Amino acid sequence: MLYDIKLGINYIFQAPAAGARQILHAMPLTIPGRQRLIAGSIDIDPAPAMRRERSDFFGNRLTEIAFNEPHSKVVIGLKARVEVTGGAEPAAASVDLRDLAGALDAERDLGPRSPLHFLPASPYARPDAAIADWALTQARPEQPVGEIVEDLGLALHREMRFDAEATTVDTPAAEAFAARHGVCQDFTHIMIIALRALAIPAGYVSGYLRTLPPPGQERLEGADAMHAWVSAWCGPGVGWVEYDPTNAVFAGTDHIVVAYGRDYSDVAPVRGAMRTAGGQTSNQSVDVAPVGS
Repeated sequence: MLYDIKLGINYIFQAPAAGARQILHAMPLTIPGRQRLIAGSIDIDPAPAMRRERSDFFGNRLTEIAFNEPHSKVVIGLKARVEVTGGAEPAAASVDLRDLAGALDAERDLGPRSPLHFLPASPYARPDAAIADWALTQARPEQPVGEIVEDLGLALHREMRFDAEATTVDTPAAEAFAARHGVCQDFTHIMIIALRALAIPAGYVSGYLRTLPPPGQERLEGADAMHAWVSAWCGPGVGWVEYDPTNAVFAGTDHIVVAYGRDYSDVAPVRGAMRTAGGQTSNQSVDVAPVGS
């Protein structure tokens, strides 16, 4: 599938910000055998005093920017064309859960995609007893890890209610789980905590998702949104798979990867600090359009 992607993020400040330094995670990755970034650009208004493109530890593309002059708004616009040729479903039978610990003990790689980075707690995915107890009811020691990933995702999808108004970016995963509602970020963090409670390495994937309008209706420009789903390590024979618990599917050709991390804190679209005395408002729009449609 060939997609044209547009992202718009607007910030308006009640009082001019005297300065700011921020990191943007918005540009899709090139992943051999999965997806290819053909072209992409990010426009920023006002123009920052400093701008630098680089990769972070996990291999994600990021843009560093700094503003030194007072400004009352920031407008960020991304355009990209991406070819997606595959998904991230299990390609082979995975090890059983009881054998995963031995496979992890044999791991010596400490590179960006080493599963060893994705077992400990992280800022948005802290251990929770209720989530851990729930995870234990969904898995058996003799069960293949890939099957556990799918079963956990399906169970979470059944029990959780998607509610765009129920949580904020800072709502703890434990709170969203207790209320059984939230958005894709909540679904993803809960599933990460559940998998790690079973000693299955798990991380956060941010990206774009192609969505389809109801039958008989036209696509709405900007109706799509940045999305999140789970990456889980199923052993050396399978490696990483990706599951979207919000939609109860393995990530396929409708899922376009922007960044990998331990949780949202590693891959937030905009992260940083600014000097300002007032509040701010923001909005985001995303459009994922298949080329030729």
